[in-house]
Amino acid sequence: MANPHLPYAIEATTSSGVSVRGSRSSTSVDKASIDKVSASVHTEQVAFDLVEEDEEQFSWSKAVFGRRPLKPLPDPDAIGTKRSVFDDEHLAPHYWPKKDYENIHRFDPAARWTYREEWAVVRKIDWKIMVMAAIAFSSLNLDRSNINQANSSTFLPDLGLTTDDFNLGNTVFRLSFLCAELPSQLVSKRVGPDRWIPIQICLWSIVTCCQFWLTGRTSFLTCRALLGLGNFYTKTELPIRMALFWMSMNFCSIIASFLAYGTLHLSGVAGQAGWRWLFMIEGLITLIIGITTFFNMPASPTQTKTWFRPKGWFTEREEVIMVNRVLRDDPSKGDMHNREGLTLKRLWTAVCDYDLWPVYILGLMFGIPNTPPSTYLTLLLRGVGFNTFQTNLLTIPSQALGIITMFVITLVSESVGERTIVAMMEDLWTLPFLVALYALPANPNPWLLFGLVTGLLSYPYTHPIQVAWCSRNSGAVASRTVNASLYNMFVQASSIVSAQIYVASDAPRYERGNKILIIICCVNLIVLYPGTKAYYVWRNRQRAKIWDTMTAEEKAHYLSTTKDVGNRRLDFRFAH
Repeated sequence: MANPHLPYAIEATTSSGVSVRGSRSSTSVDKASIDKVSASVHTEQVAFDLVEEDEEQFSWSKAVFGRRPLKPLPDPDAIGTKRSVFDDEHLAPHYWPKKDYENIHRFDPAARWTYREEWAVVRKIDWKIMVMAAIAFSSLNLDRSNINQANSSTFLPDLGLTTDDFNLGNTVFRLSFLCAELPSQLVSKRVGPDRWIPIQICLWSIVTCCQFWLTGRTSFLTCRALLGLGNFYTKTELPIRMALFWMSMNFCSIIASFLAYGTLHLSGVAGQAGWRWLFMIEGLITLIIGITTFFNMPASPTQTKTWFRPKGWFTEREEVIMVNRVLRDDPSKGDMHNREGLTLKRLWTAVCDYDLWPVYILGLMFGIPNTPPSTYLTLLLRGVGFNTFQTNLLTIPSQALGIITMFVITLVSESVGERTIVAMMEDLWTLPFLVALYALPANPNPWLLFGLVTGLLSYPYTHPIQVAWCSRNSGAVASRTVNASLYNMFVQASSIVSAQIYVASDAPRYERGNKILIIICCVNLIVLYPGTKAYYVWRNRQRAKIWDTMTAEEKAHYLSTTKDVGNRRLDFRFAH
């Protein structure tokens, strides 16, 4: 699998006038490396078989939305290797992977491959790795969301809890999730996600099973806190694949609703409530998935051979294609090996990166307007007269529609190359439904309430777009791990805020809560998103004023001497 960090665009021009991508810290290059570059790098005059960066590649999103006239698929047997910074003999030494990069033995700037070979490798990666990762990700959601399904039963009354206690439990859960986010990412960077993710899934599942024995308020809050420690998200894929991960979460929620419908019928078995069996069965399912993940998550593209898989998943040729296509797209992925921990200096540098703060603020605010209705969905449906089993089935339509809207919005983002305006669509979708909920009479028609809440929760989820946006704007491998974690911490903080908006004193209509959600939604749409776009446009213009006036020699000198790292470099451009 490609090194787990999202590529990012840098509008720069080499001394030969070729547009390049990628950015890394300036490092001294020894003579042996320079000689190796000279021996293997194809210059512009020699590497005539490369695909230019600005050449239009086939894209399904362009085909669907017609951004520009659709070009035919390229000849499958033509060379599909893209031109990169490694094809410039002057700049290549400054982007060379570190000598301890785990895939260095497959790195070859002279390597060429056809479109047919590349497509085959990508399909293989998707089936061998992404599918398993999506299943693991979905199992996390299975255990994280079963509390809402339990609410459709007698969960709160059995434990003597109020909805305010429920809010407090969710707050504790999210707070512990937030506190565990950064340490978990740092541990993952040191030991490798191929080890850490399965461990987290298994630990998560054990705590979920333990909820079978909940007896009251204290044990409930303790378990919600421990579940928060199970965070292991890695925001590492291109936006479309990240969307597929979250689509798998929705798909899993649909399955979970059917599972809850059946499991809650076990009420009375062994003298236990149905919601207890729900926690136990879903926890055991996740444990099985976690154990399986130990055997299906390789450390890197060149490390798939193990004692139980002696032949590995990929041939030497496929490894060469995987490694070089990734480094050509983003040379900074060779800056660190996959078992290298972060230094305190790098950690502090990432935390102080004020250019990522606008995205963090969006992470805090964008999801608040739709979170309380989502968390309270089963309680709202029960409150207007639907029974336990009807309620679980009625949660399915919004999940199914959410899969469609999420996929469409991600395709739109890819098609137009836009993030800020596209990401606004979640709040823009949510606003009219919130206004309609606020205007409902005291005793609404049950099916009218169901229709409004289902429409609201079918919103196009733009979190995958914003995760990719954060990673892209961080600029360097070392900082991406921290920046992605910080972004997710703000998202968890958003859930903490959201858990305090619907309160028992405002039940059952939650008029005051819906009014607050409408105000926050308007702030997001009128102030935060436009302000973020304006900021990044301004920052890019600042950089361009300096970089575009430099000669090719001045640019080469800057790259060889600068101490600027990642998005601090003059050749970096922020996505917006």
